Amino acid sequence: METMGAEDFYGGPGPEDLLNAAAAIAQALRQFAATEAQAAAHLRACLPAGGDPGPITDIRRAKAVGFAAAEAASRAALLLEAADLLAPGGTAQALATALANATKRAGLAPGVLVPMLRAAALSLPTDDASARIAASIRVQELANILG
Repeated sequence: METMGAEDFYGGPGPEDLLNAAAAIAQALRQFAATEAQAAAHLRACLPAGGDPGPITDIRRAKAVGFAAAEAASRAALLLEAADLLAPGGTAQALATALANATKRAGLAPGVLVPMLRAAALSLPTDDASARIAASIRVQELANILG
């Protein structure tokens, strides 16, 4: 009988685990995007419209709120694009390149996605332990390349 080594038991996540992780990360990023979009909408609701003075009458405050709303909407769009890029899976290098290109198109540094990816890996909407481990590994790989 042949003896089995540790690598026979602990070879890391398999291809299906990585695909499940990609789907779960994408879903978490979509939820984050929804939160950002809601924040943008609520901030915009505070801005004066037309001749109505609105709740914010100080122009400096209105500019700050408008800027925050635009940034939240921008992050929401980036998160949705990142979710679409990550969902099908792929190699860490290919995904990181696609994510870096998406952040550059948004006028941001690629590293801006790292905290959001880490948060997504920590808040996965699944009880699949293998997918959670695979997600942590994949996000760490992406963080090393993007960061």
